[in-house]
Amino acid sequence: MSNRVAFVTGGAQGIGRGISVTLGAQGFRTAVADINLERARETADAINQDGGKALAVEVDVTDTTSVQAGVKTVSDELGPIDVVVNNAGWDDFMKFVDTDEQFWNRILNLNFNGQLRVIQSVLPGMIERGWGRVINIGSDAGRVGSSLEAVYSGAKGGVIAFTKTLAREVATKGITANTVCPGPTDTPALRKFADSSGQDADKVLGGMTKAVPMKRLATPEDVAAAVAFFASDATGYITGQTLSVSGGLTMA
Repeated sequence: MSNRVAFVTGGAQGIGRGISVTLGAQGFRTAVADINLERARETADAINQDGGKALAVEVDVTDTTSVQAGVKTVSDELGPIDVVVNNAGWDDFMKFVDTDEQFWNRILNLNFNGQLRVIQSVLPGMIERGWGRVINIGSDAGRVGSSLEAVYSGAKGGVIAFTKTLAREVATKGITANTVCPGPTDTPALRKFADSSGQDADKVLGGMTKAVPMKRLATPEDVAAAVAFFASDATGYITGQTLSVSGGLTMA
């Protein structure tokens, strides 16, 4: 994979860091694209210190100009983007009746429209070169629903449907498009939710763990393994698919 360039949004921490580090270890020249440039540099430095090749780039997926500038920087410094991983996302937990349009717009702009911006910026180059891998990070919330995540679930359901349609449109261009759907994953964001839930954080995480048949939460590396699979040269005949990484919590 040493000739492939991977562009990972939200790649600085949590699941995104796991993806960036895994792809870097497998020989991808990895662009750690994140709104938090300091954390992106830390992740890129870790990849470089382990013998990989990585570049930190500041990208705000809610801003088209920022996305286009980030794509240009990566293309100039690492080479044309072969693999794009749309991982950047955000959510907050609340009942739908307690949400408002400002909240809806923020969720949709980051979790759905952000992926559209990135793909529209990199896809023409992939089509021109006749090779590409589009890997969108969805969520099992988009497959089966999730309490207190109605708008987020809708956005991730949209990601799944969009990815399938994109896969059909570019199927003859040497490009695949697939979705990876993590289940509950042990990240700083999940632990922050548990801490702010108003309940005992360990009890909240323990309840999540108990519901998983494998009796543990996913790690970022678990999700990264699925991403690396779809990113490989060997998966050129797999497209339009949705893969859950949930320890058996969802079997849809």
